[in-house]
Amino acid sequence: MVDMLILAFASGIIGLLFAAYLIFSVLRREQGSKEMTSIAHHIQEGAVAYLNRQYRTVAILVVAIAIVLGLATGLNTAITFVIGAVLSAVAGYIGMMISVRANVRTANAAKSGLKEAFKVAFQGGAVTGFCVVSLGLLGVVAMYYYYRDPFTLIGFGFGASLISLFARVGGGIYTKAADVGTDLVGKVEAGIPEDDPRNPGVIADNVGDNVGDCAGMAADLFESYTVTIIAAMLLGIALSTNGVIYPLALGAIAIIASIIGSLFVSTSDKQKIWSALNRGILISALLSAIGFYFVTSFMWNELKYFYASLVGIAVTVIIGFVTEYYTSHTRSPTRAIADSAKTGPATVIIMGLAIGLESTLVPVLAISAGIFAAFHFAGVYGIAIAAVAMLSMTGIIVSVDSFGPITDNAGGIAEMAKMPHSVRGITDPLDAVGNTTKAVTKGFAIGSAALAALSLFAAYGEAAKLTSINLFEPRVVVGLFIGGLLPFIFSSLTMRAVGRTAFMIVEEVRRQFREIKGLMEGKAKADYARCVDICTKAAIKELILPGIIAIAAPLLVGFILGPAALGGMLAGAIITGLLLAITMTTGGAAWDNAKKYIEMGNLGGKGSDAHKAAVVGDTVGDPFKDTSGPALNPLIKVLNTVALISAGLIVQYYLLKPV
Repeated sequence: MVDMLILAFASGIIGLLFAAYLIFSVLRREQGSKEMTSIAHHIQEGAVAYLNRQYRTVAILVVAIAIVLGLATGLNTAITFVIGAVLSAVAGYIGMMISVRANVRTANAAKSGLKEAFKVAFQGGAVTGFCVVSLGLLGVVAMYYYYRDPFTLIGFGFGASLISLFARVGGGIYTKAADVGTDLVGKVEAGIPEDDPRNPGVIADNVGDNVGDCAGMAADLFESYTVTIIAAMLLGIALSTNGVIYPLALGAIAIIASIIGSLFVSTSDKQKIWSALNRGILISALLSAIGFYFVTSFMWNELKYFYASLVGIAVTVIIGFVTEYYTSHTRSPTRAIADSAKTGPATVIIMGLAIGLESTLVPVLAISAGIFAAFHFAGVYGIAIAAVAMLSMTGIIVSVDSFGPITDNAGGIAEMAKMPHSVRGITDPLDAVGNTTKAVTKGFAIGSAALAALSLFAAYGEAAKLTSINLFEPRVVVGLFIGGLLPFIFSSLTMRAVGRTAFMIVEEVRRQFREIKGLMEGKAKADYARCVDICTKAAIKELILPGIIAIAAPLLVGFILGPAALGGMLAGAIITGLLLAITMTTGGAAWDNAKKYIEMGNLGGKGSDAHKAAVVGDTVGDPFKDTSGPALNPLIKVLNTVALISAGLIVQYYLLKPV
């Protein structure tokens, strides 16, 4: 046991040292002209201001919940809860701080060619990836080593879940309100290019890319990574000490494998950008599988747990390929949406929804087959190990995801700084692939969230002493319906929030176009700070209610209807949350890349009627893919984590409750 804990701790340290090396490699790069540096500084200021305000708001809630946890479950759980929340926030903060510095360096490196720009963007993204897994693994190892009680770690997972929920919801509202509002007035009404410096919303748009897709994704997968390991450790208690330590060993192996895999990510060919990124994922998966074999052989006398881990890796690869197929501008689904733009916005919306709905088929079948296979090999613990193996790839997956906002920002800086067209000729294809990488990693996040939630669900069943759930019991059926309803209500709240905030941005951008003399002629400067402030205040305000619902729902159902009804609610939320999230994120990404396909000069190019129709589809898809869809991941995990942490209290309440 000590050997495996040392291995896990050492891997976490190595991951952080690798992240430090990447930070040094990015920051030593030249930033470019004064104008480029000034634009990047505005983005940095906006991103830092938002995160600081978000964390100050969430800190109040963290302290309040910690006090309640301390009184209800004990001081140890409260302490681990706070540590989980802090480490999750730190991982996202570090990643975002490098992301907003790598963007301008990527734009400047593009003057030297694709290879250098690609390298800077990927290294900047990899900082986030390896901070997430390293801090996550170190946190879990340290808490387990100190307390030697896996149940105490539930608090750690809850802290990570809380930060993830608020980061996803708040960041998603911010980024898509800014994006939608800026595009509707700038591209559709005024007919000016995306990222045009005359548009007052462009800085808020670029800030949003970082607080949503970088900090938000980091918190999301930090949560998935840690709660999956913790759930597997809890289920492993019934086996032996090895059952508890084994998930940590798998995480340790995968960090090293992902570091090696990241070293193979490089290209100078515009047509092979995704291939280069995918190569890093596949090499990391292969090396992880080899490492899993040896660590399983060392810890167990049989290989059934190794086979279960292979299932998780296989599901990861399948989801990646399927999501890329449905969202890449080189594939038929996205091109079908682009073709539909020839007949107007309505057909674009219809086709995008159809593609999103269809895209649920293969991922759900893959996850279902994975559940069957993992259970066949090693029972419920095998399912948890498959989830751990899947999440063990988080380092390289988040690295590829964070590549997206960096390249998006790089293109924006190049446009605003009026850099040569040759630079946009490099940043545009990087950005187009960045959209696919963000879609693929969202697919990974959703799939892993489903398996993570299933592991937590199994752990809840054990904690609540449920051997079965009777679907003919009225209370269970009510719980099932409430659980199925929650993702829809949650999505409604986040979509409405984006709509309300986007409306304010539209009005503000219109006002500035109307009142600032010389702005449209390029003779006056837009008030970027005003749009940043609108998005910041609105996002902080709008994230509170969804967060309260996610925490309160399992407590209300559990204490009012009982442990079995709560189990029904969790099952309903997992199923509808998974399907709705895949539909929204894949469909939204396909709408986005259909627009970019037309902007490449196809079907009339920029400014054509087809392009205007595609922009409408993209604005509908934006809150789908970057707000509501991704926010469902932490929702289903928060529901399960709250249920798990309160299971003992709910059972005790029902035992003492008078008949």
